[in-house]
Amino acid sequence: MSNLIIRTIGQQPYQQCWQWMQDFTNSRDSSTADELWLLEHDPVFTLGQAGKEEHILSQTKIPIVKADRGGQVTYHGPGQQIIYLLLDLRRLKISVRDLVTHMEQAIIGLLNEYGIEAYAKCDAPGVYVDDAKIASLGLRVRKGCTFHGLALNVDMDLSPFLTINPCGYAGMAMTQSSALGGPNTTSEAAPKLAKLLAERLGYAATQHTDQLPSVVND
Repeated sequence: MSNLIIRTIGQQPYQQCWQWMQDFTNSRDSSTADELWLLEHDPVFTLGQAGKEEHILSQTKIPIVKADRGGQVTYHGPGQQIIYLLLDLRRLKISVRDLVTHMEQAIIGLLNEYGIEAYAKCDAPGVYVDDAKIASLGLRVRKGCTFHGLALNVDMDLSPFLTINPCGYAGMAMTQSSALGGPNTTSEAAPKLAKLLAERLGYAATQHTDQLPSVVND
């Protein structure tokens, strides 16, 4: 199996990172290594391709961005661990549904390490604990390759979720790992979750860096 590059790139503006993902995906070919990008975002609401503005219940100073990922509306902010998965599905020989399952099970596995009983729902992608959502998923596929990914609530301000219907579900409760005895910081959660994802996807080796790929620096 091919190698995986894992990039830890700190806190980034959403739209800039979205452009980087598109540039990377548009420029890659069959020899390009797959990558995971570990980061946090400045506060932002994102509307997926199915997103309806009616699920934004009140206006705030937090910007709203219409994105090309799947899913409805969600919130990103500091203290939430983002992992973007830039993967060649054809080379991995898995489907999008397979990848979603791997993402969910990696998150569940991480939380289980801390004694937290988490689960996935077949009708509502993501990961849940006691009927509250702790992680959201959203992907886009272009040329058989994925971008976007997952967001795990670790230790963040959850109040912006009260101004939306998270993922399009009215009244959905949100939770985070720090409140449940799980990882207290993104720096604690990120390497463990990336390792679980790499293992589930079967990569032969991983390479870690804090540098962006050259294509997004040109």
